[in-house]
Amino acid sequence: MRQGYLGEAESASIRVRVAGSEAWLNIKSATLGIERLEYEYPIPVTDAEEMLDRLCRRPLIEKTRYRVPWHGHTWEVDVFEGENAGLVVAEIELGAPDEPFVKPPWTGEEVSDDRRYYNVCLVRHPYREWAV
Repeated sequence: MRQGYLGEAESASIRVRVAGSEAWLNIKSATLGIERLEYEYPIPVTDAEEMLDRLCRRPLIEKTRYRVPWHGHTWEVDVFEGENAGLVVAEIELGAPDEPFVKPPWTGEEVSDDRRYYNVCLVRHPYREWAV
């Protein structure tokens, strides 16, 4: 999966993503926390590739996403590459912020309120630059 950011404002970011033979344009609110507004629209892969190559801020986000079923939910586990190599993030989409779920034993600390982990922030401050 490759994705890049066309722009960001105080209230939202605009992203283009290519995953295999599909591509999307995405607008996501810039609020902290587990509940964020998100709108996603399919676009032609050729358009998305051109946007990634010519319009998006560098570095691009490169990652492999795994979908892992766990106790009735599907976790998305992103293993980052490139400038963010070494970072692994797991997330779950819930129907409501207070929906109960079982946390897998292989997950780490909760980082939903830490902007550094947002993909748009990983473009400005890649994981490899973080102080360990």
